[in-house]
Amino acid sequence: MSDLVQQIAAAANYIRKIWPATPEVGIILGSGLGNLAGDITDSKEIAYGDIPHFPVSTVEGHKGKLILGKMNGRNVVAMAGRFHFYEGLSMQQVTFPVRVMKALGVHTLLVSNAAGGMNRAFAVGDLMIIRDHINLQPEHPLRGPNIAELGPRFPDMSEPYSKALISKAKDIAAANNINVHTGVYVGVQGPTFETRAEYQYMHFIGGDAVGMSTVPEVIVAIHSGMKVFAMSVITDIGIREEENIITHEEVLEAANAAEPKLTLIFRELIKVL
Repeated sequence: MSDLVQQIAAAANYIRKIWPATPEVGIILGSGLGNLAGDITDSKEIAYGDIPHFPVSTVEGHKGKLILGKMNGRNVVAMAGRFHFYEGLSMQQVTFPVRVMKALGVHTLLVSNAAGGMNRAFAVGDLMIIRDHINLQPEHPLRGPNIAELGPRFPDMSEPYSKALISKAKDIAAANNINVHTGVYVGVQGPTFETRAEYQYMHFIGGDAVGMSTVPEVIVAIHSGMKVFAMSVITDIGIREEENIITHEEVLEAANAAEPKLTLIFRELIKVL
């Protein structure tokens, strides 16, 4: 048994001792988007630092705890705070929680993030359903020897984001008069926000929004056989020519303002899975 498989088992066993139910849905909450966790009932909270082999989140706006319980009648496990490659972690560490979710029984992963907009039709506070992504991160979470019990050597990425879940989310948004876009997310390393030239380049190659997360977690989720749905909150518009100085505080403010709409869509999507 590989070291990674042993580490996954140790983390999952620790979590099961605290919360023995089997979660169906995993949720990853991005910067400023942690309040959905408040909708989880009958919950148990576990600090990342208490879970064997879990990294610890270092980014403002990420609470750093695992929350397990029920949402709309389904067992869920939510990450209030995620990990990023720019924090100095390995890709294996960044994606370790997704492996643990799979070991616990999760079959569907819902992911949120804060992202910079590159589509001129977008405005700050808009929601974008991710229909595809472009991976510009300098390391790949599946590099190295493949562990067959975790997934195939060459996973198919023709539909990383479930078309069926996207369709359901659009119906939910329409029924609740929430305007949503669909688009392509570009994943970069960070931690710097993008230059104007980088925004233009990433838009030119097909991107609608850019961020420093999500792609590694989605790749590992697909590798492990999960269905994935992901949504970005547009927290700035980097493609504009006028002054557009971006701060993390502004990103958190925009994410917090848009969060109720994203939370509603996630909550209702869990109901109809």
